[in-house]
Amino acid sequence: MTRSILTELHDGILTVTINRPETLNALTGEAFQDIGSAVAEAAGSARAFVLTGSDRAFSSGADLQESTQRLDLAEANGIIRSLIDLPVPTIAAVSGPAAGIGCSLALACDYVVMSEKAYLMLAFAKIGLMPDGGATALVAASAGRHRAMQMALTAQKVFAPQALDWGLASEVVAPGEQLSRAHEVAATFAHGAPLGLARTKHAVNEATLTSLGEAFAREVEGQNALRATADFAEGVAAFTEKRDAQFTGQ
Repeated sequence: MTRSILTELHDGILTVTINRPETLNALTGEAFQDIGSAVAEAAGSARAFVLTGSDRAFSSGADLQESTQRLDLAEANGIIRSLIDLPVPTIAAVSGPAAGIGCSLALACDYVVMSEKAYLMLAFAKIGLMPDGGATALVAASAGRHRAMQMALTAQKVFAPQALDWGLASEVVAPGEQLSRAHEVAATFAHGAPLGLARTKHAVNEATLTSLGEAFAREVEGQNALRATADFAEGVAAFTEKRDAQFTGQ
């Protein structure tokens, strides 16, 4: 693995840490590929899978500043799909922001442990884009249509207590305890019946994420169109210059 992702296998638990603290763990194509490789490793060697971020964040989303390792959305969707389909339980340990496609990664996990100070955010509206990474299905499946609309259209930060109330988090813990608690949960899963757990998560996902494939396709089509707009260019410029965007609908 490259330095963008750190992995550790211990007592049947594979822990994957997004390790780009200088960007609040913004995701490049390379980072996503490394996550995909770790998911494949977990399928053959682990009994539980923990995904977390280093330092102050889970992930701030796609890296808008990286020009050489731009994230390919279709490829990223495939990796998120592989995380959902992984036959071992997956736990997200969330500190700080889980924003944009980072929010999708967290919600793709079976169990979400959030620090009290952590938050989920679909920040796409701020740069003239739409949610991606399966977020249009993942958020709605857990929180319902109107809350999904609220997050997607307003780009609000949903802090951990509200995320728990909305069904987007499994547990909220004191700051700094999210990873240790995730490992406690993972240890319980690692000592469980693997075939039963695999069948259970497959059945629940099949019942609740019936339109995920269609959501991925709609998001790719919509995002590709939006990335060609003047509004997106203005959104990225405003983000870089730390100012409010002036959108024109072009």
